[in-house]
Amino acid sequence: MARHLITSALPYINGIKHLGNMVGSMLPADVYSRYLRQRGHDVLYICATDEHGTPAELAAKEQGIPVAEFCAQAHDAQKAVYDGFALAFDYFGRSSSEQNVEITQHFARRLNENGFIEERAIRQVYSPTDGRFLPDRYVEGTCPHCGYDKARGDQCENCTRVLDPTDLINPRSAISGSTDLEVRETKHLFLLQSKLQHEVEEWVSRHEDDWPQLASSIARKWLNEGLHDRAITRDLDWGVPVPADTWPELAAEGKVFYVWFDAPIEYIGATKEWADLDPENRDWKSWWYDVDTTVRYTEFMAKDNVPFHTVMFPATELGVRELWKKVDYVKAFNWLTYYGGKFSTSQKRGVFTDQALDILPADYWRYFLIANAPESDDSSFTWEHFTATVNKDLADTLGNFVNRVLSFSKKRFGEEVPAGGAPGAAEAKLGEEIARLLAEYEQQMEALQFRKAAAALRALWSAGNSYLEEKAPWLEIKTDKDGAALTLRTAMNLIHLYAVVSEPFIPATSAAMRQAFALPSDTATWISADEARSLTALTPGIPFTVPPVLFAKLTDEDLENYKERFGGSPE
Repeated sequence: MARHLITSALPYINGIKHLGNMVGSMLPADVYSRYLRQRGHDVLYICATDEHGTPAELAAKEQGIPVAEFCAQAHDAQKAVYDGFALAFDYFGRSSSEQNVEITQHFARRLNENGFIEERAIRQVYSPTDGRFLPDRYVEGTCPHCGYDKARGDQCENCTRVLDPTDLINPRSAISGSTDLEVRETKHLFLLQSKLQHEVEEWVSRHEDDWPQLASSIARKWLNEGLHDRAITRDLDWGVPVPADTWPELAAEGKVFYVWFDAPIEYIGATKEWADLDPENRDWKSWWYDVDTTVRYTEFMAKDNVPFHTVMFPATELGVRELWKKVDYVKAFNWLTYYGGKFSTSQKRGVFTDQALDILPADYWRYFLIANAPESDDSSFTWEHFTATVNKDLADTLGNFVNRVLSFSKKRFGEEVPAGGAPGAAEAKLGEEIARLLAEYEQQMEALQFRKAAAALRALWSAGNSYLEEKAPWLEIKTDKDGAALTLRTAMNLIHLYAVVSEPFIPATSAAMRQAFALPSDTATWISADEARSLTALTPGIPFTVPPVLFAKLTDEDLENYKERFGGSPE
């Protein structure tokens, strides 16, 4: 089977992420990774906290602790939330690791040797009040393109345009708030992207037809506007240091690499972190170096991260003139909004992932977010939509089916799968429908069309309810006890099938459904088309138990409580 390398955008270290961050990268990557593993593929899912740059320094300053200590604490806090969401990373690393420092410095040296890095004197914002040069994110102001008044000096959060601090209108220091700013000369390293434009264009042209239109259009927009040389160092106390053996003057000044230079390299660094835990059995280079024909690499990210992963990082990899693996498929997402307004970590607007887990178990959120993933356009989170989806799809369609089948069978036939008669026309019809829907589900998962995959999964669940309504075993048992037993046995086999194929979306619920049946050996990782048609995995006599309610139905009171706590619309 194929080898699949999966990465999702690195979450910034400064604070717990919101639901928009979750659905825009990590959760769909997890769903896809789980699916591929079930289908027998060799999968490595890598992620990490992005720990460098101004967000880390500013957050540590606000808490009054050293930045290294802040990052260590924040990494553990984020990892605990991701564990709560059942994100099955093979490794969740840290961009401040020794491995990332080593590989980032190697990339910089190689780019320099190949003539793609240049030292330049530039004019940069200096704050006399703070007594320091202000890196891009330390400068805030009004975006000259859209008028957003909280734009940062590297990128406008509102319109996603890449900026320089000197572009901002009415700039101010993010440290002190001072508007007493000057522009002074300092030296920095520049990545000469302009010299790599043609190579990046050729590389993108080989892939863009396969990518989602969102990813390819953003990459093409940057290329059409022309690649500009970008400063890749900053005046910060925290980051990957510029190596003194190559740039002694800049190293003496304490320059570090720009976070957007070292963060993508951390995908490689985190893989080495993973391998270094068990070097006798893990080879990180077998995933990253000279592997174009043996590894398929898929990245997951929201649209604001797309330019860096489709243009800037590929330019870096091309420029080192080594055989590093480049992405094959970029799964880009639009934004999940909160009642039409943006989720915002900095402005604490919307539902954050730790809060979500305090309210309901992870599977409620996993299913809702993937079923409403912002793939073709931005999608809006509302409590009304969330409540309706949970009640209709999870509580009524899946949860109620499982509960009423097992409860009724236990009441009328005891705690073992009943035998009943031979399958008839209704079972044959159901088997064909289940095989067809399963094929549709597989097709959409292979295509990374998550909303369509969720719709196919929901249709699989609905097919069971339709069968149950058609056969009506609560009436059938009055005249044909064997027929009712057959109906219930068939429905139990559907529950087992649901347990297997629903695992990428709702892993905890899938485990509970599997554990309801005391199979002597349940090694099924997937259900074949023939198995779906026959629905005979559970033979008569297998003991079962009725699990607790899988999904609690949300009430009008719950809805009002959620809206009161979080607001019905952004302020």
